[in-house]
Amino acid sequence: MVPMTSSGSGRSRSRQAANAEAAKKKAERVKRSQKLAEKRVTTDQVRDSEPAPTAYGRGVRDDSPPRHEFPDDFRAGFACFVGRPNAGKSTLTNSVVGAKVAITSGRPQTTRHTVRGIVHRDDAQLVLVDTPGLHKPRTLLGARLNDEVRATWAEVDVIGFCVPADEKIGPGDRYIAAELAEVRRTPKIAILTKTDKASKEQIAEQLLALVELGREVGVEWAEVIPVSAVRDQQIQLLEDLLVKQLPESPPLYPGGELTDEPEEVMVGELVREAALEGVRDELPHSLAVTVEEMTLREDRPADRPLLDVHATLYVERPSQKAIVIGHGGERLREVGSRARQQIEALLGTPVFLDLHVKVAKDWQRDPKQLAKLGF
Repeated sequence: MVPMTSSGSGRSRSRQAANAEAAKKKAERVKRSQKLAEKRVTTDQVRDSEPAPTAYGRGVRDDSPPRHEFPDDFRAGFACFVGRPNAGKSTLTNSVVGAKVAITSGRPQTTRHTVRGIVHRDDAQLVLVDTPGLHKPRTLLGARLNDEVRATWAEVDVIGFCVPADEKIGPGDRYIAAELAEVRRTPKIAILTKTDKASKEQIAEQLLALVELGREVGVEWAEVIPVSAVRDQQIQLLEDLLVKQLPESPPLYPGGELTDEPEEVMVGELVREAALEGVRDELPHSLAVTVEEMTLREDRPADRPLLDVHATLYVERPSQKAIVIGHGGERLREVGSRARQQIEALLGTPVFLDLHVKVAKDWQRDPKQLAKLGF
């Protein structure tokens, strides 16, 4: 075994100290975010209440606290994160909210719909909208996702344009920036994500490139900020900069909510996230999940509830079905085990998860099947 030099030992201790400090800061952020909100109570069955407001239907909920309980300069509004696929938008959303509201994966185009996460503060309420990655569509699904992104950024109060620090600015980034230049009145913040994966030199070069990109396409960035969601670096500052751009307004959501996503949708996304682990390149885009039923099992003691969740994974070809199921069903059992743990953490109750896999041929290109799968 090669002995470690004193300088190597020092670097190792320095990395450990940095990781420990990042973990401590992240825990403090989660505590702050949730301290200002009542604990979100997720029931054992899906809520049937009126949906919370979205970027398309702004308004104050009837059960929001009275206006006089908030300072006169209280701010509330919507911000969205946009960028090309795999730019770190979902991870950043979770970090700012202080809780997992969007699934994440190393696979591009993981996000399939807009996801709203709510940040509660003494002086503001920030509603973050995570969007699918804007990309050159090859299917009807891709075109619809792009339309959803454009509809979102046309309605929010501030736009966060995300570019990874470890990848040079490319045609996709330039295309999105040029489109943002057409959204004239909405302030835009350029966000350099994943700085934990880049050197100081790379970060400096990318920041300059972002400023230059703004000049090229005619966007005047309200702010340019490098962040790391993994290390919780500059996340609080980003939150402050986003809040600064919001209008004065009473809260738009009740104090206890961290997201307005229906629980069936969140459960389906957790199943899809588990299924994306370790699959081949062609499979992620062909995978969709629907939750068919969520019911409390009857005749269970009140102190030992069990929620039955029945979900279906859809793929486009029989060969993909075989990949998802695995030899003797082994891989599907692994997916179920991972997803069940996440669902139980979300809902706070034991879960029996029943998964089935079906083939819906070329569903990404079929309008009827897209509608059936919720797109």
